[in-house]
Amino acid sequence: MGLDMQSNEENGYIKGKLLYTIFHNEKEHFSISKIKVEDTNENYKEKEITAKGYFSNLQEQTTYYFYGVFEKHPKFGLQYKVNSYQTFIPDTKDGLIAYLSSDLFYGVGNKTATRIIDHLGESAISKILNNTDVLTEVPGVKRETADLLVKSLQENQGFEHIVISLSHYGIGLKMAQKIYQEYKEAAIDILEKDPYQYVFDIDGFGFQTADEIAKQRGISLTHPNRIGAGCIYVLQKSIQEGHVFLPLKQCMKQMLDLLSNTSLSDEIMMDRLNELNGSKKIIIHNGNVYLPSLYYAEDGFASHIDRIMTKPIENETNLAELMKIIGDIEDEEVLSYGKDQFEAINQSLHSKVMIVTGGPGTGKTTVIKGILNAFATIHDMTLNPDDYDNETDFPFVLTAPTGRAAKRLNESTGLPAVTIHRLLGWDGKDGFEKNHNNQLAGKFLIIDEFSMVDIWLANSLFKAIPDDMQVLIVGDEDQLPSVGPGQVLSDLLSSEMIPFVSLNEVYRQKEGSKIIHLAHEIKNDSDIQLENDKDFSFIPCSEYQLIDVITKIFAKAKDKGIDVKDIQVLAPMYRSQAGITSINKELQQLINPKTSRTREVKANDDVVYRVGDKVLQLVNQPENGVYNGDIGEVAAIFEEDENKENVEQLVLLFEGKEVVYERKDYVNIMHAYCVSIHKSQGSEFPIVILPVVSGYNRMLRKNLLYTGITRSKESLIICGEENAFLRGVRTMDTNKRYTTLKTQLTERLESITFISNEDSNEKEITPYDFM
Repeated sequence: MGLDMQSNEENGYIKGKLLYTIFHNEKEHFSISKIKVEDTNENYKEKEITAKGYFSNLQEQTTYYFYGVFEKHPKFGLQYKVNSYQTFIPDTKDGLIAYLSSDLFYGVGNKTATRIIDHLGESAISKILNNTDVLTEVPGVKRETADLLVKSLQENQGFEHIVISLSHYGIGLKMAQKIYQEYKEAAIDILEKDPYQYVFDIDGFGFQTADEIAKQRGISLTHPNRIGAGCIYVLQKSIQEGHVFLPLKQCMKQMLDLLSNTSLSDEIMMDRLNELNGSKKIIIHNGNVYLPSLYYAEDGFASHIDRIMTKPIENETNLAELMKIIGDIEDEEVLSYGKDQFEAINQSLHSKVMIVTGGPGTGKTTVIKGILNAFATIHDMTLNPDDYDNETDFPFVLTAPTGRAAKRLNESTGLPAVTIHRLLGWDGKDGFEKNHNNQLAGKFLIIDEFSMVDIWLANSLFKAIPDDMQVLIVGDEDQLPSVGPGQVLSDLLSSEMIPFVSLNEVYRQKEGSKIIHLAHEIKNDSDIQLENDKDFSFIPCSEYQLIDVITKIFAKAKDKGIDVKDIQVLAPMYRSQAGITSINKELQQLINPKTSRTREVKANDDVVYRVGDKVLQLVNQPENGVYNGDIGEVAAIFEEDENKENVEQLVLLFEGKEVVYERKDYVNIMHAYCVSIHKSQGSEFPIVILPVVSGYNRMLRKNLLYTGITRSKESLIICGEENAFLRGVRTMDTNKRYTTLKTQLTERLESITFISNEDSNEKEITPYDFM
């Protein structure tokens, strides 16, 4: 009988052999498996059952006890929801030999297993677990084999014991996996002594869960670790709102609200916060409370900016020389730079770190190309990567936060461009190959779409930048801030410590672009008229009509021969009557319906993927070269018997790159006929449909709608309620993010002076003033 079988006999169980795994999500540890029923105390007579739950690393053809309850699935029928499980350990000689020689125990074959059972008897496993040295008494068992066997037995038995014990506290398998990885066999002991320790150590373990367990254990409401865990929870929650820190008073107020304990004085809480600060669980600095990773990221980023800017530029060029170089570039490119564009090129060439901002149509791309050409001329370099012996010798480094933004940068400059994660050599977890000890090669770095970069990524990038490299930051400060904590671009600009040029003149507006005109009306808080134009349409409709209107737009586009791949719907919300999920479902039915010849695979109850479907990558997968926000297409679907891996597969095509997805990977993608405005940031699309209705009200903000509108290159269609749109563009995002980057930059860089184009008219006269 298994380890804790007797203590679970009063619970429902199924003893069964795992036949095969239907679905497994490695990241979440969620599995759906087919079980051959060998024994059960449930009212169930069938020979097989589908079991689902948070379990992983189970071996096929191995017998387990599964504890849980039956659930009736609306489409797939009766299933067994597993709350905990343990391996069945047989108590006969033949059964024990078969168990030890199974795939669970590497290196133990039938002969070795027989020797162990012959020598130690049918209680061999308990003897080994109680005294690992007993294996040294067994003849013919190598030390390496014995060590591996002991380790596997301890892991299997230990984990299953932990899972069962945790389930008594309402902790499911998914969280149990994390807990066991952190504490191993000490998990239950730690939980019962101090459940609040889990909040400190286990990512995602909620304060409320720890609090409930603490009440069961009779732990005091004023226990120091309860107060400390409350602080950690409050700070972790604040990250979701973009904060780098919380002011001490606000942190304490939120803690008091969470702890709901009127007997807690400010003095008691402050004493505990000081203890946490002393042990580096939190950082208290200048009246602000930080999680350590954010404190060091913000401080580190400011210090790297200071380090880079302190080192002087190697080759300066005077104004006369620059004017000649710019004139030659204008002749070659057949263009004429505006005054602010010339100033941006001039500032960038004479600054270690410099920022260019501007809305659509202001010529940011033109300026980037001008800077690259001028820098190459001044330093006698070529812009052709093929002219260099090694890839690392190429002096120009171009990067952006997302794959699509990097692709746009590559297309606009003709030079190689990669994502920041790929540039730094992200390991898929928390580390980067490039850092302060192994810095980037090159002389000039361009970072596009910098408004998307949070403080963690900014610090990781800038610590890898060598002292002698010049840096150009490009972005649009009116777009949405980063999803992660901080507001790095905004803080850099408001500090006025970094040279910057704002491109304000709209060049493409002269070509009659209503899209650009509308974007700048929003940017400048001007009166807005939603009047149709050659590149813009407004279609009034109510929320319940919205999806019907969108599908009719696609149908008309198809009739006119427009490639529907060029049309992108952008919406602010997933779950609503006219949310992203509903729009995707309707558009798939219109654009890529089920036919007798189209292959499809069911990912879950609500999602079906077919060959030809448009899909969005939701997470970074550096090992495959695909990143969060990349849009691709389902190129092929293979059934289990059609590939050597014997598993169901989706083959997705991302910009000509094939990536294979197994069922466990399906959670990393979604349909992309409609995507969120947040996910679209850094991308551009030929035709954008932007639905705006009052049902989106809680999400409608000026920067959100501005970001959505500026994703459109050729044509923009807004459909919905005019009042909802106008209300949205007049609503500022009032969620203030707590950061100290601006202050840190001011303190560190106050000795460095520069001239921005905001005050250059008073400080400097250039030849452009006379043209």
